[in-house]
Amino acid sequence: MEHFEEMEKTEGIPLMEADLGTYTIKKIDTEDEEMNGFLFRLGCYSGEEITMVSKKKKSCVVVIKDGRYSIDNMLASAIIV
Repeated sequence: MEHFEEMEKTEGIPLMEADLGTYTIKKIDTEDEEMNGFLFRLGCYSGEEITMVSKKKKSCVVVIKDGRYSIDNMLASAIIV
């Protein structure tokens, strides 16, 4: 568990692996330009705050700026917090 906590402090973890709460986005980890553009249009980019309010098996609900969105695991895994 210590190794995981150390990694979280330095490199960050995918949002899908995080607990409910508010985080600062460290980076968007995808080479898919369409996905990157979609997340950017939602306001999801490095330095922005994101709040995970609900987490299910295949998706999670997040708040970015003033918007509330349901995103799938693939998107949530690309968001590093």
